[in-house]
Amino acid sequence: MDPAASSYLIVGSGVFGASTALHLARRFPGARITLVDRDHYDAPRRVAASWDWNKVVRADYSDITYARLALEAQGLWRADPLWQRFYHESGVVWISPGAFAQTVRDNFAALGATPDASACSVDEARGIYGGLFAGADYTAVREVHVNRSSGWAEAKEALQSTVAAAVALGVEYRVAQVAAVAFDRSEGARGRCCGVTTADGALLAADRVVLCSGAYTPKLLIDSDPAWSELHAGGRILAAGVTEATTPLDEDERAVLEGMPVGINENPVQRGCDVGCMPLPSLGAFKCWGQVFVRNTVTHPVTNEQLSAPPMQPDYKQWDVPAALQEDVGWALKSLFGDKFQGKKMENFRLCWEAVTPSDDFIVSPHPACDGLFIATCGSFHGFKFLPVLGKYVVQMLCDELAPDLQKQWAWDRELPSTEGNKKWPRKELGDFIAEDGRE
Repeated sequence: MDPAASSYLIVGSGVFGASTALHLARRFPGARITLVDRDHYDAPRRVAASWDWNKVVRADYSDITYARLALEAQGLWRADPLWQRFYHESGVVWISPGAFAQTVRDNFAALGATPDASACSVDEARGIYGGLFAGADYTAVREVHVNRSSGWAEAKEALQSTVAAAVALGVEYRVAQVAAVAFDRSEGARGRCCGVTTADGALLAADRVVLCSGAYTPKLLIDSDPAWSELHAGGRILAAGVTEATTPLDEDERAVLEGMPVGINENPVQRGCDVGCMPLPSLGAFKCWGQVFVRNTVTHPVTNEQLSAPPMQPDYKQWDVPAALQEDVGWALKSLFGDKFQGKKMENFRLCWEAVTPSDDFIVSPHPACDGLFIATCGSFHGFKFLPVLGKYVVQMLCDELAPDLQKQWAWDRELPSTEGNKKWPRKELGDFIAEDGRE
């Protein structure tokens, strides 16, 4: 099928869907492209993981593939008027007891990149940025990674701008709850994907359907045909949540936000993944995230299989955060600043739901079991920074032009690594934390 003459339906207008819609419209201006999401793209609140106050933009990766792609994306964050006004290059300070700093430097050298990045001793780290991180937890840390060429972006504004640019190029935006993938079964038992059906029973037809549906993807696939196990995500994708919150600062404290870097700390390692804190000048606050990743295991009513899915309320109950997870995000302040901001109130607690994979890699791939169906999702809590370029690679996949190394790394049927020892892999249940609160 000629990609230029095809009709496209993109499910989900988060970072993958927005970027895909824009790049498709730019490459194939005559194609019929529809972007569908449960929320309007300028809604004040959305369930998309990429809807947020702000997100980290960095090329500091231990995986050289993502380092290369992030450097490409950063070039557009800095220079393209569509995203430039939302980008703030205030730096990143990354505290790790491992060899992260050296690995990042090795990757930059291999890529011929020359960012303003360096490693400093713990004593030096305590003094940088006006001593902001003097009280951080430096347990077992030998060197601290500092990259003044990284920063953060105003996330929801950049996302809205991307979708608006796609709509201006002719993309149709539809607000609807997608209930299932639809199949044309006239030529076979299983059939070819021909669109999606919505919760109100409407069929949205298209030659090609691209699922950019994030944490909802596993449930969407199993609901679409419970008996077709080859269609289902299985162990490839898991819906995971992490808590974030804001910390309002007093008037006399807000000067710290001017030029403040993103702070990331992997300590205390026994609590889980890294914690982080970033400046949020628009609210006169910090934004923080916690270390505990949760799943929400449910039993499918037809197959009796267990899968993780966000709570199925319209807003994923994302603003109803159990007390223990509120406490978890509070560790960001202690881990990064010690007692400097002890006792500060936190508010706007949000459980952010995302699709993760065992390797933290994206999935950008045709679905091998179903013609006409494509998967472009699984940001694994690090996808937002690629907003300017993700769609380029999704379009390459749709046109069978994706580089072999990316095809292999992002394939649907790639070999899945063990999750044992993976600190980011969600093992704790949201329901257990809710039960601790005495709720159901």
